[in-house]
Amino acid sequence: MKHYFTSAAVLALVPFAATASPEMCDAAADLSVEGVTFTSATYAPMGEESPLDHCIVQATMAERTGTDGKDYAIRFELRLPDDWDGAIVHQFNGGNDGAVVPALGAITGLAPGDGALARGMAVVSSDAGHDGEANPDAGLAGGNVFGMEFEARRNYGYAAVPQVQRAAEALTTAYYDGEIEYRYGLGSSNGGRHAMVAASRMGDTFDGLLAGYPGFNLPRAAIQHAWDVQNFLRVGETLPQSFSREEMNLVGASITEACDALDGAEDGLVLDPMGCQDTFDPKSMACTDGQNSDCLPSEKVEALIAIHGGPKTSTGDALYSDWPWDPGIASGGWRFWKLESPIPPWENQPLIAVMGAGSLAQVFSTPPTEVAGSPPALQDFLTSYDFDEQAARVTATSEDFPESAVEVMTPPDMDDPMLADFVASGGKMVIFHGTADPVFSFNDTTGWYDRLSENVDNVREHVVLYPVPGMQHGQGGPAPDAFDLLTVLTDWVENGKAPGPVTATVREDNAEAPEAVRGETRPLCLYPQVARADGDGFACQ
Repeated sequence: MKHYFTSAAVLALVPFAATASPEMCDAAADLSVEGVTFTSATYAPMGEESPLDHCIVQATMAERTGTDGKDYAIRFELRLPDDWDGAIVHQFNGGNDGAVVPALGAITGLAPGDGALARGMAVVSSDAGHDGEANPDAGLAGGNVFGMEFEARRNYGYAAVPQVQRAAEALTTAYYDGEIEYRYGLGSSNGGRHAMVAASRMGDTFDGLLAGYPGFNLPRAAIQHAWDVQNFLRVGETLPQSFSREEMNLVGASITEACDALDGAEDGLVLDPMGCQDTFDPKSMACTDGQNSDCLPSEKVEALIAIHGGPKTSTGDALYSDWPWDPGIASGGWRFWKLESPIPPWENQPLIAVMGAGSLAQVFSTPPTEVAGSPPALQDFLTSYDFDEQAARVTATSEDFPESAVEVMTPPDMDDPMLADFVASGGKMVIFHGTADPVFSFNDTTGWYDRLSENVDNVREHVVLYPVPGMQHGQGGPAPDAFDLLTVLTDWVENGKAPGPVTATVREDNAEAPEAVRGETRPLCLYPQVARADGDGFACQ
């Protein structure tokens, strides 16, 4: 497999071995890597906030003045363990990026403290080329303002990753005075998107990629925010009032009642989410004549049906994806994203009406639409969003924005995925996605995987997909949501062990899971298989 590192880019002042020390960390700031300015090198001994003895190197690269007159750079952090196992991990971060998240190599499913760094891997993390705190005057829209500058938008989409990868590989090789054996990338949400984009754009760079609930179709998924808000506000004066917690609990309970037995065990977990779509009838939740409890008004049922159908133009053309009905709809995470947050500065607006609105306006539209940063102004942008006219802006270009938001943010072969270079280089990718994700539709991910399966013979030799029944956007929901897919990936890459069923645990502290099953395990299955009761346990079928 080809890689970006070339030894000519590095001038090490002292030789390093695969086992490092505090003295080596002190000297790390004196390393010379082309195009990189080192800002600090700090030794972090094993302790409460450090899983092992390691060096933290922080640096800046690609400094420039943008077309908007503002200063930009790519900031990154590389953590180098004293006892290095020879691997490097690119930690892809979530949300709008804009901050250097500690490079611990953590990902959803793993126990706290059990990330890639704790396993002896070097880990790099970056801000993807912009500072999310650089525009405080823009209020709640400040973290999205970078999208008004094309190069910053492109760095966020795909261009920062190869630059950081080159620098991190050069620094790692110089620090240890040894070659890198394995190259990995991992992340969830926007980080999962980065992983899938890397598989498409940098197919010969990474040996293994781990993508959690990936936003690989992010600009179109953002159109869903406006669709949700407009439908919610047809049945309530405010977003939180449109559906109460009790009403969403009723929806979740109705789906569970219809689908719980499909997997052969009535335990409160719906382990056959695909089969549930043919079994559950959302109209069964509507109140009938004379019924005023344990049901929903018909207009609220119709609103949920419209939301699950996905955004459309006035002529019925789909603008994103439809969504599965899943009992995780009653989870706090689903509500946080779609209906209500506990955050006072947001005036309790959900995440889609704050960060989501600003991103759709300023990052995913061409030309970008500048929005005021108050909760009412951001909601107004979504309530007035025209699906016939404005939705086309996610694929539009201009002289100032020569690549559309879809071109910048998504894999180039998304609609007809081939992953030709990744497959030819022997790359391995593990994807997982909660079936109750309120942000990125699980159905969109399975649609992508189905298309890939049609194009790539023996697709499971290169890419596998694990549905996580009941899980929302991250841990939570009535789900077995504790699992170790990092080991699955490294065993596949380094030992040739093909992925199979993975043991997942219903966390003891997951209050959204039925109490009777907390602490129990269920298998995560390779799509399209599902877990079914089999004797005293469960098996993938």
